[in-house]
Amino acid sequence: MDLNVIPKIKHANSDNFFLLAGPCAIEGEEMALRIAEKVVEITDKLNIPYVFKGSFKKANRSRIDSFTGIGDEKALKILRKVSETFDVPTVTDIHEISDAAMAAEYVDVLQIPAFLVRQTDLVVAAAETGKVVNLKKGQFMSPGAMQHAVQKVKDAGSDKAWITDRGTMFGYQDMIVDFRGIPEMRAFAPTVLDVTHSLQQPNQTSGVTGGRPDMIGTIARAGIAAGVDGLFIETHFDPTNAKSDGANMLNIAYLEKLLTDLTAIRKVINTL
Repeated sequence: MDLNVIPKIKHANSDNFFLLAGPCAIEGEEMALRIAEKVVEITDKLNIPYVFKGSFKKANRSRIDSFTGIGDEKALKILRKVSETFDVPTVTDIHEISDAAMAAEYVDVLQIPAFLVRQTDLVVAAAETGKVVNLKKGQFMSPGAMQHAVQKVKDAGSDKAWITDRGTMFGYQDMIVDFRGIPEMRAFAPTVLDVTHSLQQPNQTSGVTGGRPDMIGTIARAGIAAGVDGLFIETHFDPTNAKSDGANMLNIAYLEKLLTDLTAIRKVINTL
């Protein structure tokens, strides 16, 4: 896949996997810059192409009192500052048609949330911005069904589509990753594995999503072995007190060791 379609991408020719990583939501400027600085340091050391991830708004919440954001424009300006400060591309998710053109003024990749990936007008609006469109696989969809979402991007005049697997519903309160889907989806678009969301435990009676961060290494290593093009990892200096999805985020203190191990696995896979 050609990562060079993304502005500011580094290490695009390293033959390594690429990484989308950052906090679930933009909670403030200081935290975003601090996380970006750390991940840039690690990915530069390991020659990993890197895109900073942060949601400018969290529209899909279990409860009305859940954190949704600090203000759309304020959060988008922080994403722009991260990009300008560290010379890296950025990605954020959009939820409404009007979000597409607005967010495209600030970021390099537009992400379609899993619950919304069948919303044709939203996918088309993202594609029409000319940005890369990252299509999260619906938790309710088969891998093969994602070819239709990719085709919508193409029919809108763009060939810049990725697929991101974030697990499939397994009962009411658990997710699983079917690794057979990775090569199936790679047949029609570059494919990313969302490691942290795949370990969510949704629909808790408390209204706060749970997770299994202890399994992040297991899922990530399996993804690299299965041949994914990229990984998606939400990370934070203090996941316990993160304002969104803290239960399944990776403490950033463990990120370098994990990425070092994954880079080693990737090198072996590249020789096969």
